[in-house]
Amino acid sequence: MNTRTIYQCLRDAALGIHALSVEARHEHGLVDIAIQGWQLTLAMDAEGLAQCVHCQAPNGERAGLEDWQRYGTNPTDLLSLWERTQLERLLAP
Repeated sequence: MNTRTIYQCLRDAALGIHALSVEARHEHGLVDIAIQGWQLTLAMDAEGLAQCVHCQAPNGERAGLEDWQRYGTNPTDLLSLWERTQLERLLAP
């Protein structure tokens, strides 16, 4: 799964093009979200959105940290400061 495709999904949620729903909050700052059939697990830390830990596309294809570390780019690394701030606002409890 392409990092840029996952970034686009997050960007669309930040821009309000697609709705983001928080499905679950876990210990250690993990948050499960859904966006247009996508299922993502995001890691939050004291500074805000840290990284995307796991993603499942609507077609069932999956990707995670082991995939992105291989190429050196987590989908959240592509977000602009404004997009990141918008997502953090949407993820706030």
